[in-house]
Amino acid sequence: MRQLYTIMSAIILMATSCHAQRIDTSTVSNFDTERYMGRWYEIARYDHRFERNLERCEATYTLQPNGKITVRNSGVNSKTGLLKVSDGKAKAGKRPGQLRVSFFLFFYSDYNIMAIGPDYDWVLVGSSSPKYLWILSRTPQLPDATIEHILTLARNRGYDTDKLIWVKQ
Repeated sequence: MRQLYTIMSAIILMATSCHAQRIDTSTVSNFDTERYMGRWYEIARYDHRFERNLERCEATYTLQPNGKITVRNSGVNSKTGLLKVSDGKAKAGKRPGQLRVSFFLFFYSDYNIMAIGPDYDWVLVGSSSPKYLWILSRTPQLPDATIEHILTLARNRGYDTDKLIWVKQ
């Protein structure tokens, strides 16, 4: 009986932890790729190794004549002062508001545009994993009311906004 109790407890714990990781990664239903092109400033992000210690982060999206998108991410390492630049590519995903982005050969990741300002002035971006979240803006700073609105949207989708790193611009 004790083993059955232990097994049942483990199953309940796993189910609870899996549920805690559930997030809503649905994308915006109307998305204008051409309006999305241009420079975006990174306002906040979850920590991950490929952007660790970076500040003054920007992403520039450029639509090519063949319909593909070039992506240039850049940021300054706060410890060394060196500029880090990553060039990649993107293409439309399977649903509106989804891009597939690659910075290495043919390995693509989901880039889900989950919310976007009416004037394409800010965006909330996630992926298929709960480990990635970004807030981007056309300007280096956003008004507090806009940030609060975006944070509420992220929380309502199941993201832990306390994990966000606020990027120094």
